[in-house]
Amino acid sequence: MAHIIVVGNEKGGSGKSTTCMHVATALARMGKKVGALDLDLRQRSFGRYVENRLAFMAREGLDLPTPDYRELPEADAATLAPGENPLDNRLSTAVAQLETESDFIIIDCPGSHTRLSQVAHSLADTLITPLNDSFIDFDLLARIDPETSKVTGPSIYSEMVWSARQLRARAGLKPIDWIVLRNRLGAQQMHNKKKVGAALEQLSKRIGFRVAPGFSERVIFRELFPRGLTLLDLRDLGVENLNMSNLAARQELRDLMKELRLPGVELNF
Repeated sequence: MAHIIVVGNEKGGSGKSTTCMHVATALARMGKKVGALDLDLRQRSFGRYVENRLAFMAREGLDLPTPDYRELPEADAATLAPGENPLDNRLSTAVAQLETESDFIIIDCPGSHTRLSQVAHSLADTLITPLNDSFIDFDLLARIDPETSKVTGPSIYSEMVWSARQLRARAGLKPIDWIVLRNRLGAQQMHNKKKVGAALEQLSKRIGFRVAPGFSERVIFRELFPRGLTLLDLRDLGVENLNMSNLAARQELRDLMKELRLPGVELNF
């Protein structure tokens, strides 16, 4: 059985697709077979990222480790069970097709609450929730008292994850390993960073997730997308001397992969 990694929250612009692509490519570079799905059927940022990579490799005559990206197959109305949701059928069919061929399946969810996202969360062995380091994004996870900064209760996304955990428990599946990723950490605003960090640590104990540092705000991530590249590809392109920012970003990816604690994964980059 493939290990399913779901990357999601209900807010756009948190770095979900960048996280998906870098985790998927890192695993592929370790020799793992990686399947990939994008459930944002309109914007398809992850899907476009992979397509850009394939197009760049074709132009340059390169063969870089790449996840096996699939579109969701259309549901055949004649084969749907009575009352079966067509979206459920499309996702389950795609996962079943990839599962026999993959060590890992990475699923990128849209930045909104959808039926596909809800079902995907219930499939997650590992759930990664990238979060911009601000209380605007924190509100997705929990409500907070503005005077005391104390957490007063879970919010909409946390409740969806709780429902997914209950579904898995009833099905006899292992619990979701949930990691909240602090993305776009800036060098400034140290006071705000400390307050957000303290609130996340408090909340993690209440609703059961691990907090991990993610990717800092760097120009390199915006520059890599049009060619479908990741930090790990730069040396294959002849970039031997990485600048300090690129080296730091590469270390952030290494730290993330280590923190995910994925089965059978030994870092080699």
